[in-house]
Amino acid sequence: MLQQTRVERVALKYEPFLNAFPDVWSLARAPLRDIMAAWQGLGYNRRALALQRIARQLVADFDGRLPASVETLRTFPGIGEATAGALAAFAFNQPVVFIETNIRRVFIHCFFPGQSGVRDREILPLVDQTLDRKQPRPWYYALMDYGSMLKRAAPNPNRRSAHHQRQAPFADSDRQIRGLILKALLGSPALSLEDLVKTVGKNPERTTRLIHTLIKEGFLEQEGAHLRIASSAQAPGTDFRDP
Repeated sequence: MLQQTRVERVALKYEPFLNAFPDVWSLARAPLRDIMAAWQGLGYNRRALALQRIARQLVADFDGRLPASVETLRTFPGIGEATAGALAAFAFNQPVVFIETNIRRVFIHCFFPGQSGVRDREILPLVDQTLDRKQPRPWYYALMDYGSMLKRAAPNPNRRSAHHQRQAPFADSDRQIRGLILKALLGSPALSLEDLVKTVGKNPERTTRLIHTLIKEGFLEQEGAHLRIASSAQAPGTDFRDP
């Protein structure tokens, strides 16, 4: 939930989501429609899709338990280097070296004053050298809290990172239209392609293209002439077919 979403927004959704899906088994067997509905307001719907795929994989291959291996964690959908490292550190208190946005901010602020274009490969050795290997979990908690404070107290040091990118405006973006498509289908059991495009109310060609993408990614499925939220987060689907 915290990938690219503010803590304040996540705090409002975290407990209701866990109440609806208290374990990986309930998440794995839930209709994708219910998961997407519970996820509304958190943005980046791909994460909800990936979350159910992870839950299904955990149930099928790991008896519902999260593996502690970073290498194994990286094989799950939607989990990259930083998320795998964070899971290992916070869930299992492992001394794994990783970088996320708040950690990056701390190290740029402390070790690269006035320097621009700082690369993560320059920061990683410093994270390794300073890591508390006996208590990595509270150490990373402290680093991330400090990084969050730095963002509020000073010009954001992450602007001096070589990896810094300004987020594109949300209004009229593909991300906004994808969200509108999913919202329309969450509000109706199924819609024809024509009715769905009309409900979204954006450029028809662009909306149709994004609908096709959502089908291929596994968000939507087709039944006859109608589209609906996929029943579960299976493998990505095929494109829209003329009935």
